[in-house]
Amino acid sequence: MKLLDKMERKFGKFAIKGLMLYIVSLNLAVYLLMYVDPTGTLTGKLMLYPGMVLRGEVWRLLTFIFVPPQTSVLWILFTLYFYYLVGTGLEQAWGSFKFNIYYLIGVLGTILSAFISGGGTSAFYLNLSLFLAFAYIYPNYQILLFFILPIKVKYLAWFNALFLGLSFVAGGLGTKLAIAAAVLNFILFFGKDIVLGLKNNGRAYLHRSSFSAKVASAEKKYFHKCVICGITEKDDKDMEFRYCMDCEGDYEYCMVHLRDHEHIKKGSDNK
Repeated sequence: MKLLDKMERKFGKFAIKGLMLYIVSLNLAVYLLMYVDPTGTLTGKLMLYPGMVLRGEVWRLLTFIFVPPQTSVLWILFTLYFYYLVGTGLEQAWGSFKFNIYYLIGVLGTILSAFISGGGTSAFYLNLSLFLAFAYIYPNYQILLFFILPIKVKYLAWFNALFLGLSFVAGGLGTKLAIAAAVLNFILFFGKDIVLGLKNNGRAYLHRSSFSAKVASAEKKYFHKCVICGITEKDDKDMEFRYCMDCEGDYEYCMVHLRDHEHIKKGSDNK
């Protein structure tokens, strides 16, 4: 993206390096606070609720990205490790500035969706959009699912896309808008590449089809064919073929029909 390249040359020095490490660390800190405050009062102060922001609690516009999913210790460790893996992978591929911009656009889209719907939201779908980007760049990267099962991220990405589609259909307005914001962020960065890839794949398919047709046509070619039964040397490698001297024209016969046929005369189609 030329615009991003220009922005990076001008503002790249302000990029936060290792952004995902800070985000994951604060997610872990907030998760630990849930045990100190099991009522959820403290963490509730961090969630993004548009009504509370309008009342002056503007810190929620930032702190909502630090609220982790409420799940088991083992699962949160896997989730945060995965967030870190995805974020650092994108930063290595793009550089710190472009990764910062991708995450920032996702944050702004999530905030906008929350204010349109009027309901609370989290960074859950934003983080899923990070995974979509990671899977697009590193489709064959293999991870250990649950630290045990090896699987390529492109397969998880299809599951992720299916989950987003089902959630969009079944969810309310807030969910639909949050998913739309996450997906549009992905399309903004990769839409052009995806379209070009589909065009190139279409051309490649046409070329392969044309080549396969030519090969198939070449395989069907033969040198000898009996005008009676249609047998060729490809049908019977041991068969011999001869031209009949009594037929007027170039008519070739297999040895079975060479002596047992009606001779062809000019102006007649009878054999």
